[in-house]
Amino acid sequence: MKKQVLAVSLASLMSIGTIGSVTAVNAEESDKTYTVGICQLVQHEALDAATQGFKDALTDALGDAITFEEKNAQGDSNTCSTIINGLVSDNVDLILANATASLQAAAAGTTDIPILGTAVTDYGVALEIDDFDGTVGGNISGTSDLAPLDQQAAMLNELFPDAKTVGLLYCSAEANSQYQVDTVKAALEDLGYTCSDYAFSDSNDLASVATSAASDSDVIYVPTDNTVASNTEIINNICSAEKVPVIAGEEGICQGCGVATLSISYYDLGKATGEMAVRILKDGEDISTMPIEYAPNFTKEYNPTICKDLGIEIPDDYKAIEE
Repeated sequence: MKKQVLAVSLASLMSIGTIGSVTAVNAEESDKTYTVGICQLVQHEALDAATQGFKDALTDALGDAITFEEKNAQGDSNTCSTIINGLVSDNVDLILANATASLQAAAAGTTDIPILGTAVTDYGVALEIDDFDGTVGGNISGTSDLAPLDQQAAMLNELFPDAKTVGLLYCSAEANSQYQVDTVKAALEDLGYTCSDYAFSDSNDLASVATSAASDSDVIYVPTDNTVASNTEIINNICSAEKVPVIAGEEGICQGCGVATLSISYYDLGKATGEMAVRILKDGEDISTMPIEYAPNFTKEYNPTICKDLGIEIPDDYKAIEE
């Protein structure tokens, strides 16, 4: 009988010890805080929306346990490197690299801290990965803003079937802009258009290159290009004066200078990236095995003001971009 009582007492003590241990672990987990660094290439509507979606997803999941160290490079890729070095020195728990130049700087800056990219068109091109299979590996993953480029070409053809020449206007310093232009160009040439590249090196020569493109083209196509997105007013002033319509790679550019786009929600893209961050920070998921995620939905959109100014009628299945 005494042995039974002793066994029960020992079991009770062990149980209490186990409960105390679990409680301590749970308390430790609940007290854990995270610092996430954000490097955004430049301030414009699409990238701003992606950053906000990312922050909202993390805040919804982690509340006060998450702190952000947010920096903007103001369009300078060298500043991206400086920002990343600072975040690495601060030993942040994870880095959001918003746009291609930010991702490239982050990849060069650390192989240890988890890096999530967003608003990056193609990771294979950005990181010079041959035969990219959808998973970067190492400490990098993220989301892509790549819209179906053949469908963007088809959109141009739907709206402007009688056009002959298409000018492809983009920043040559952005590797993913070159990738988009090359892909769209091939699709447009298959549809019978004559295409010409109009590449500018930075915002300083954008106006002169855009003027040449508008003078020589029936329609202009611009990809999801961060330099373009930051300077849509310049393009709009030039193309409106020449009565040349612009097909844009994303909504923010279309709102500034385009007539139509096949676009994604950058807020939703950023939110999906934030949900990936939660899985890494809170759930311990291995970033090296996480494939790049893509936007699930694409929307045909048009700019009512510019379409009206140019006298362009848009099919009923396009959604108006709200001012």
